[in-house]
Amino acid sequence: MSDSRPATLEFSARQRALLRQIQNRQTASVRLARRVGVLLALADDPCLESVAQRLGLTRVSVRLWRDRWLGAAGRLRQVEADGPDDRPLLALVEQILDDAPRPGRPATFTPEQIVQIVALACEPPEKSGRPISHWTSAEVADEAGKRKIVKSISPRTAGRFLKRGGPPASREPLLAQRQPARPRDVPHAVGGGMRPV
Repeated sequence: MSDSRPATLEFSARQRALLRQIQNRQTASVRLARRVGVLLALADDPCLESVAQRLGLTRVSVRLWRDRWLGAAGRLRQVEADGPDDRPLLALVEQILDDAPRPGRPATFTPEQIVQIVALACEPPEKSGRPISHWTSAEVADEAGKRKIVKSISPRTAGRFLKRGGPPASREPLLAQRQPARPRDVPHAVGGGMRPV
């Protein structure tokens, strides 16, 4: 017969002190403080459902942080046994409670490169020795490569960088929406009220 009791979290005195230190730190992120709160609550009450309900979280979230901590228990014991300095132990605790790397390919272009490409497109093409009056996506991509802003970039991608960011143009002319003031609605010079003229 399998043991149906929930896994309990047990902390050494140093681990508990570091968790309390993180929880009380003014500069700790809300996420980190919440995760520490989950662990400390589970140490007092190993029931996932009651801890999740008390903290306003899902049971899945509470289980995730419990399992992450339990999975790192051996590393925590090893780092703690390596010496009395709390810095390596604190770094490991923060690493355990940090977000996992997100799936997907990393961004191809840095924000700095994108800004440089947009700035390039704001310059007159003649400054770059181009015999054109206006930049095209192909010309911007070519010039970004020549200036070594990027290793390579397609004209389509350069064009996308140049199109995003600005507010969309209004479909109706803004000046046409303003109605001229009628003579009787002219503000009175004294008292600021409206008076018929």
